[in-house]
Amino acid sequence: MRETILFLYSHTPIANKQNANLFAMNKDEIRSTVRAFLIDNIFGGKDDGKLQDDTALISSRIMDSIIALKLVSHLEDKFHVELEAHEVDQDNLDTINKMVEFISSKGK
Repeated sequence: MRETILFLYSHTPIANKQNANLFAMNKDEIRSTVRAFLIDNIFGGKDDGKLQDDTALISSRIMDSIIALKLVSHLEDKFHVELEAHEVDQDNLDTINKMVEFISSKGK
């Protein structure tokens, strides 16, 4: 029964659209989307070159908890993933590189 339900769900238009979006999304697209969000929400829309892919955001307190919540919501909406509470931490969200790897792993 469970297999039948999973099969039926995976063949619905919504599931196919979400899966197609995830599989079409490559790491460069994830990186540019995350970078744009951070520049708009932390750096006032100005890219002065200070934001590197390995810039610590949470541990250096560049990104506060409000921006982190907005980021999580943005990532869930944009990439059609669900982030669990235990996953929303410095290990997965401290740098752009970590976010790219984390989001791309959620799409597999």
